Amino acid sequence: MTELLLVEDEAMLRLIAAEMLQEAGFVVHEAANGVEALEQLEAHPETALLVTDVQMPRMGGYELVDTVLPLRPDLKILLMTGYTQTAPTEDLLKRGVQILYKPFNLELLCSTAKRMTAAS
Repeated sequence: MTELLLVEDEAMLRLIAAEMLQEAGFVVHEAANGVEALEQLEAHPETALLVTDVQMPRMGGYELVDTVLPLRPDLKILLMTGYTQTAPTEDLLKRGVQILYKPFNLELLCSTAKRMTAAS
């Protein structure tokens, strides 16, 4: 089964999204911010997809991505944000980073995660 890391500071959204992703067939690791996410990625090097919120305390999604990509250039990344003005940079888009704008349907999250990891 494909492993992913779900990083979301809103506990209820993280819980519901994690359950849906598990039902979709993923092994889901969770973190509440970028600092916890780095610890989880170190503990689970087999993680194939990083699903992260953009706006979080301690370390936001873009800072997390900037920290992780040099270490794990193969890691697929799906950003989630409620702020439409926080689009990924051209460099991130070229690397295949995708973004979902909140509010979104959790089925869309699952189908996007499946599509992104189908080749891995």
